Amino acid sequence: MAKLKSQIAAEASAPITSARAKARKPTWRPAYSRAEVSEIFRRFSVQRPEPKGELEHVNPFTLLVAVVLSAQATDAGVNKATRALFAAADTPEKMRALGEAKVGELIRTIGLWRNKAKNVIALSEALIRDHGGEVPGDRDLLVALPGVGRKTANVVLNMAFGQPTMAVDTHIFRIGNRIKLAPGKTPDEVEDKLVRIIPADYMRHAHHWLILHGRYVCKARKPDCWRCVIADICKSPEKTTDIPAPLVPLDELDEALSLDQ
Repeated sequence: MAKLKSQIAAEASAPITSARAKARKPTWRPAYSRAEVSEIFRRFSVQRPEPKGELEHVNPFTLLVAVVLSAQATDAGVNKATRALFAAADTPEKMRALGEAKVGELIRTIGLWRNKAKNVIALSEALIRDHGGEVPGDRDLLVALPGVGRKTANVVLNMAFGQPTMAVDTHIFRIGNRIKLAPGKTPDEVEDKLVRIIPADYMRHAHHWLILHGRYVCKARKPDCWRCVIADICKSPEKTTDIPAPLVPLDELDEALSLDQ
């Protein structure tokens, strides 16, 4: 017994090798308790009971195209261009028939429009060839399509198929780090942490709640903390108040007016 005790003591005092250091690497510990995370999303659910994405679309295909076009562009700018595009082509077959030149002409107000027009046609051809003209409800199949990345796939799975995915855009990435909800150096790291801590009951709309909160309240240049319903819970060192805004449902008019303030 004495020998065993001395062996344990010797091992405990021995220098930590790289292998031991790796084995003892601490796991991520959320800055918020489970109760706090649940309360954050409960309040978001009261504020926006039925959040909706702001990209205009009429079916899964037009949603997919709109999200592809939204890379490095604003939703408002994409909507302005796609109204005429989707009026002319709302299926992969119609889009292919429209042709790359015509698609480019209709979306030329969007950044990188030449490459995006090429992707839209290639995307349409792939859907016709490999999926019978239907948008697949599977992430691996979606990311295999031209111009479709993980974020785009997650948006489509969430909005078109009701899957509880987390598409990390610039707003969500900023919030995850700024308020220490899910800090990470990459969108994938932020996504992984968010899906681990958000209660299952709130995952369906969590993506939109976070995007809208980042767009209208926790803004990039300067957050409007006085309009934040989670100001008392927020752990951001940047916040300017601990008093939460009144917890009342918002409608689209409220959101539009808030942009002018």
